[in-house]
Amino acid sequence: MRAAGFSAFVLCRMKGMSIKMEKANSLIPAIIQDYESREVLMLAYMNRKSLSESIRKGTTCFWSRSRNKLWNKGETSGNFQKIREIRYDCDGDALLILVDQEGPACHTGNRSCFYRKLKDNPRQAGKNLVFKTSMDLGSRMGILDGIYSVIEKRIEGHAQGSYTFSLHEKGLDEILKKVGEETIEIILASKHQKKKDTIYEIADLFYHLLVLMKEKKITPADISLELESRRK
Repeated sequence: MRAAGFSAFVLCRMKGMSIKMEKANSLIPAIIQDYESREVLMLAYMNRKSLSESIRKGTTCFWSRSRNKLWNKGETSGNFQKIREIRYDCDGDALLILVDQEGPACHTGNRSCFYRKLKDNPRQAGKNLVFKTSMDLGSRMGILDGIYSVIEKRIEGHAQGSYTFSLHEKGLDEILKKVGEETIEIILASKHQKKKDTIYEIADLFYHLLVLMKEKKITPADISLELESRRK
């Protein structure tokens, strides 16, 4: 089926699809499989926007958790994936996308991302595996992304009565003052108080740092990328 026909067919059926992406920033894993050979090529993540883009264009579009933006597969490599069919599982929390793959699917140059076998070198392979919490699956920065999103909405929506918006209205100096105060409180709690008190103060600092980040147009993804670049 050609892209245009595929798009029209799937778009008219989307309302009946019980896919679990309740929130705007929710993600769903998408397994990519070769339509002819049935070889599993890769795993990526989609949100509602990237799924809609994939259906509209007829080629795969994903959500990059590290860059915090849409990612069209093949936009830099030319290795596009033409969608032939989209399926979803019995629980509605995973997608299977069958494609015609142009070139290799993996950034390493391999046909499939799953080119290594655990049994070949189980000890070394085990070291390379990355086990994540359920929150990590949705976002590289987890809960911080969600809080940042709320801060954005309250500031951009001029939420009257909101502490977040009142901080924004008072300006950068007031936000910096609060960051300084919370830092001092962490030092005092760490020195003289219980662990739970220190956790509470650290959470306060995280919140005020996120407000500062919004003020300076810095996203959690920017911090994630910077930390990633320092990992050795």
